[in-house]
Amino acid sequence: MKKIVLDTSAYIAFFSGDKKVFFAISSAETVYVPAVVAGELHSGFDVTAKGTARRKEFADFVRKPTVSIVPVTEETAEFYGKIITTLRKNGTPIPINDVWIAANAFETGAVAISYDKHFLKIPGLRLWDDLSA
Repeated sequence: MKKIVLDTSAYIAFFSGDKKVFFAISSAETVYVPAVVAGELHSGFDVTAKGTARRKEFADFVRKPTVSIVPVTEETAEFYGKIITTLRKNGTPIPINDVWIAANAFETGAVAISYDKHFLKIPGLRLWDDLSA
């Protein structure tokens, strides 16, 4: 996997010592962190005793040359609309932030790295092999 998009669950697993996520990140040429994931992480930092340390870890992580924050763009919004429409037609809703994360994955052409199985409901999304295992 040359390009990956990290979901919040994968980022948390990485910093908890998950070797599978570590390997995915260390072998990727580009690691995208959607702005939505950054927001979810920051909200978590705000409610934990280790928030200051976690916030510093995250800041150090996104400063790595292979890591970048991916904003929500007009193209992201178009992918979001298509995903939402498909999920509604199929009767398979998923959390809204995860639709945005999937939209970033489509936009960047990256593989989504997550432990959240509801990503499997999105047709055409390139997923990490460990999710379906």
